[in-house]
Amino acid sequence: MTVRVLLRRYGFAVAYLGCFLAVELTYTLLDPAAQARLIAWASTNVANLEHEPVGPLLASAFVAPGYFGAWPVLIALALFGANRALGNVRTALVCLAGHVVGSLVSEGIVAYRVDAGQLSAANRYLTDVGPSYVVLSAIVIALACGTWLARTLAAADLALLVFPGQIFAGLSQLDITAVGHLTAMLTAGR
Repeated sequence: MTVRVLLRRYGFAVAYLGCFLAVELTYTLLDPAAQARLIAWASTNVANLEHEPVGPLLASAFVAPGYFGAWPVLIALALFGANRALGNVRTALVCLAGHVVGSLVSEGIVAYRVDAGQLSAANRYLTDVGPSYVVLSAIVIALACGTWLARTLAAADLALLVFPGQIFAGLSQLDITAVGHLTAMLTAGR
């Protein structure tokens, strides 16, 4: 397969995975103080979203401290099958929608609960970064529209995220990440 064919068929998956790897490699080269600043800036927490929503909403999908080895595999398993099923533009739009809507709904619930006195004000500053909303959106695409191989790989990806990754743990307590994961999947499924 030539580079031209690869980019035509899998351009979004290649671009997202490449950007993720570049950001993660850069992150590993930063000193701990700079890493903390990057995470604080990229986090889609309530405080950041109130003041500068665009930067964190874009950057947070590329920062995953501590999981450098796992996320590229999880991204590839989901995005390449989804990308082949829907094409570059539609896959990018669905994944972006899942990430943005998942972030806004989960953080909106946190904001409401802080304002209602159900959570402390410190919850406005929780760290919320990572590619999981994008990956879950791609998993939904691959499961719904992919080839048998894409569906099998997406199902394996989902099983890894659900069982060892416990992405829905705390859903009954409206845990921020669990709510975001479910919202991203529901958004992608629409």
